[in-house]
Amino acid sequence: MLDRDGFRPNVGIILLNQKNQVFWGKRIRTHSWQFPQGGIDRGETPEQAMFRELHEEVGLLPNHVRVVARTRDWLRYEVPDRYIRRDARGHYKGQKQIWYLLQLVGHDWDLNLRATNHPEFDAWRWNDYWVPLDVVVEFKRGVYEMALTELARYLPRHEQRNRYLRSGMRTREGEHAGAMYRTGSMLLNPGMELPPGASFDPDPQNSMPAELDDLPPSPVTVVPGG
Repeated sequence: MLDRDGFRPNVGIILLNQKNQVFWGKRIRTHSWQFPQGGIDRGETPEQAMFRELHEEVGLLPNHVRVVARTRDWLRYEVPDRYIRRDARGHYKGQKQIWYLLQLVGHDWDLNLRATNHPEFDAWRWNDYWVPLDVVVEFKRGVYEMALTELARYLPRHEQRNRYLRSGMRTREGEHAGAMYRTGSMLLNPGMELPPGASFDPDPQNSMPAELDDLPPSPVTVVPGG
């Protein structure tokens, strides 16, 4: 479902823990990290889509979170042609997103990357609010910056610091690359590097992910309005 300008309605989720750190997920078998996000289905409100995606991608239910704020308007980004299927080119341009800021009122163990048969992430961690944008796929960085900036005013205790750590994820004093990761019964791929504190959840079915979750379903449907 696209609007008349070729943008697919979508929601993005910034999930806070009690320390004002944000959930940071690693796309399956990639080195790209991002916030949870997903398309709005026909007939859904943005909030309904947000709760659906929250469960599908990280396993949380509405009673696990508190809605703190949302962006006032749509934030848009365009997707490069190389990520767009041929049958969608000329129609599909990118995403328009409503972003939600959520507070986790449950526990870390409520998070479940395998809540569905089509997982989006294979690792996650808590990160400082001003995330390192250099590990986000390039065409999404502008929207991330706009969403983080707009929603920062609603942070509990107004903890606003360490903006845009573009040089990579920093470690706190005393942390090191050998930090223990929760891996279940499987070992990390020796070539995979995760930041300290990350939790790795291997995909048991070894299925390839959808390309960046930015391709619209086929056939493309265009709807009027913005």
